[in-house]
Amino acid sequence: MKIDGTIEQKRDYPSPNPNVRLTEIVYWSCGYRVKGLLAEPVKLGNHEGILYLRGGIQNIGMVRPARITQFAGQGFVVFAPYYRGNRGGEGRDEFAGEDCYDAVNGVDVLKQFLTVDRIHIFAFSRGGIMGLWTAILRKDIVSVVTWSGVSDVVLTYEERNDMRRMMKRVIGGSPNSARPEYDKRQPLPHIKDINAALLIIHGKKDLNVSFEHAIRLEEALVKEGKVFESWYFKEFTHYFPMKTNMQTVHDLTNWMKLQGR
Repeated sequence: MKIDGTIEQKRDYPSPNPNVRLTEIVYWSCGYRVKGLLAEPVKLGNHEGILYLRGGIQNIGMVRPARITQFAGQGFVVFAPYYRGNRGGEGRDEFAGEDCYDAVNGVDVLKQFLTVDRIHIFAFSRGGIMGLWTAILRKDIVSVVTWSGVSDVVLTYEERNDMRRMMKRVIGGSPNSARPEYDKRQPLPHIKDINAALLIIHGKKDLNVSFEHAIRLEEALVKEGKVFESWYFKEFTHYFPMKTNMQTVHDLTNWMKLQGR
């Protein structure tokens, strides 16, 4: 079995931005060949890295080239795992189960394209729980930004009637019938193990991932005495207007660059 994070294959991928080069990568994670998309600024420099953790499951919320080039355009090398079982990758997407290691091992993929050892995590929606677990399991993450991020998988089941069938299928039942499977996905009891700085971004009108997820994460961080900031937007839902979205990306990447200095 290949070592986790080993790159099996690379191929050029069409980029929507002439200043950013895209490469689709096949890498090894827990014995599976998993795919992801790498975005690199064409201009050479000592760029820091961002592990971009997508939301959704399977084709819903799939990595978008335009989105990760937006982050690369801020001067970062960005790697976005698709997670196992997606886009021809091996294994099965487990919604923050063992597939969290696809994010953990994605850090080692990203490191192979960096000249400076500064790696940040950007996590959106379902990616929030993946990002928290990556920061729990690794000690080489500088900062984590969780934007509209899931922090409690049981809360997701309770709030999202439209996702319950999928969660029962993927996780193995409901929180009542498969509680151990839900418990092992919960990052909040392990927040003490995070060394990275955290930034929570959330719209208070979010109906996809309720604002309660941000509150529960903040409470856990306060309890453990962790360093964090929160940017809450009372007028926004799960998705921010384009102009605000672009400004927030600019602001959060500047925040990342200041962490750990």
